[in-house]
Amino acid sequence: MFFQFIEMGEDQNSYKDLALRFQGIIETAIDGIITIDSAGIIESVNASASKLFEYDESELIGENVSKLMQEPHHSNHDGYIKRYQTTKKPRIIGIGREVMGRKKSGSIFPFRLAVSEVVLNDKVIFTGIIHDLTEVNTAKENLRQLNQELEQRVEERTAQLSSVVQKLEGTNSKLKSKEEELIVAINKEKDLNELKSRFVSMASHEFRTPLSAIKSSASLITKYERSEEQGNRESHVEKINSAVNNLTGILNDFLSLGKIEEGHVVVKKSKVDIKSLMNKVYDELKFLLIDQELNFEIKGQFKYIYTDVFIFKNLLFNLVSNAIKYSNETGQIYCELVQDNNDLKLMVQDNGIGIPVNEQKYLFQRFFRASNAEHYEGTGLGLHIAKRYVNMLNGTIEFMSEEDKGTKFFINLPNAIYNV
Repeated sequence: MFFQFIEMGEDQNSYKDLALRFQGIIETAIDGIITIDSAGIIESVNASASKLFEYDESELIGENVSKLMQEPHHSNHDGYIKRYQTTKKPRIIGIGREVMGRKKSGSIFPFRLAVSEVVLNDKVIFTGIIHDLTEVNTAKENLRQLNQELEQRVEERTAQLSSVVQKLEGTNSKLKSKEEELIVAINKEKDLNELKSRFVSMASHEFRTPLSAIKSSASLITKYERSEEQGNRESHVEKINSAVNNLTGILNDFLSLGKIEEGHVVVKKSKVDIKSLMNKVYDELKFLLIDQELNFEIKGQFKYIYTDVFIFKNLLFNLVSNAIKYSNETGQIYCELVQDNNDLKLMVQDNGIGIPVNEQKYLFQRFFRASNAEHYEGTGLGLHIAKRYVNMLNGTIEFMSEEDKGTKFFINLPNAIYNV
């Protein structure tokens, strides 16, 4: 019991009432409360403390409080009290700190201990308030582990990007034999320096958003512990997957550019069924459509074209997916293939945001993003890669664009019609 009643004349009932109130408050406190005398002997324990240390009240009253401590504090506790009584220099009294406790079962757990000293009728009493830190420390450890995992993922992604940049730099060493090749190498070195600068600028923006989403969602997942909160957990997992897919798309752009820069993409032309190819591209793109309408049309009597199927398919996919991304949700996208003697003409049209006139000269440069496309995901490499593909097929690419009205791309591929 925390209070004993003392005969105090006519005020006895008021003191009893006050004592009962304090007793009720202490017994219902969430934190554990233990009082000891100057010799370290436990005088009172509330219900929370008994539950926390797994002892009945009767098992603790009259016992030395060191019973609830692990070594070396178990053996040294009496010395702590004597030292304080001699020196009056507190190590924990009035300060509070995190310590480890020992349950009846022998298990060790962390708690925050705040000790105060009270003198009643010339008797010194020490009161300890105990706040269990088990769940808090577990949450901290889970968060630390999640942060380590995220840092590891960032390091892995950074290593992949560094590998791409190193490979791009490595292409310079191949251009040393002739004067003309030397000039190309020098210009390429300048381009790579610009590439690094633009990459840093792009990465600082494009990587920060998905990585922040991953870190935030991973941290919040640990807070939803109950089964009825499964929907919240799934929502954050979806955000993490979306952010990872975005990062993967960025890496794919860099890898594609790296292969082109290194000359690993070799043109291999063959007979291609144009209708079958168009259907494959449509099947891959239809999942990007919201309420938009995508129309493919072949004008002419030809059934086959003569081209590199990998390059042509990626070129077509790049241009049409861009048209979908930058069009409004109910817009229309047109893709037309027209025969012009032996040449193939490709036109892709959208009714999207268009390109500001004063920025159109930069359209095919690496990492170029128009000022009105800041809120759209992307690396600024798509059209640069498309132009490189067109060049590899000995073709030309032109465009017409008006802001807020849309863009048209015109590609001409010479001798691309397959003649039997």
